[in-house]
Amino acid sequence: MIFDTKKKEILGNLYRLGTLYTKESVTTFDHYFSSLGHGKVLPHGIYDCQQNRGYITLENSKNTSKVACEYLKNWGNTYGKATYPNANSILAKCDGGGSNNANHYIFKDDLQKLVNNEIGIEIRIAHYLPYTSKYNPREHRLFTHITRACQGVIFPSLELVKALVEKTQPKMGLSVAVNILKKVYKTGRKVADNFQNTMQIVFDQYLPKWNYRAVPQPE
Repeated sequence: MIFDTKKKEILGNLYRLGTLYTKESVTTFDHYFSSLGHGKVLPHGIYDCQQNRGYITLENSKNTSKVACEYLKNWGNTYGKATYPNANSILAKCDGGGSNNANHYIFKDDLQKLVNNEIGIEIRIAHYLPYTSKYNPREHRLFTHITRACQGVIFPSLELVKALVEKTQPKMGLSVAVNILKKVYKTGRKVADNFQNTMQIVFDQYLPKWNYRAVPQPE
């Protein structure tokens, strides 16, 4: 499984690159400024390599580590348990920055809490090294097709973005499920002062900065 976040888009009557057929001319702002819009949409994607299926969550809050773990939990409860009922671990490949930043302890803290309190099975994280995210299958198997489906369309609402992404069905057999998350998440959260000494994350011997596991702890 591969999960990560793409850049945010502004909601509103703003010009977006691409061409499409319309019944009448469309007039938009030609400058892509946040102040000209009325919100934003941040797509967070999970791509299941074995099933060739994408799971997109659209949200308009902040891209925090709590949000990333919320996506993992929602995927597990909604799709993961039904698709892989006998699974005892999850392998998640992701880039090194953003909400799941490899350098941020807060992501590791939220990940451990997710494993202990929510899903109860091990999550192994494997980060792509800097400047290697172009090799992430999520880019050319999922988000490339989503970008094409949304090309040139004005984004007035989250609901329209959801409808467009759900229509992403290239000939290669990809299918995409889309959810909207409207919760607001707190920013600026920090781990406890002694977290580095007490954290339960298990780091691999090989490239430990990029490869580690959150293992459920006995009560």
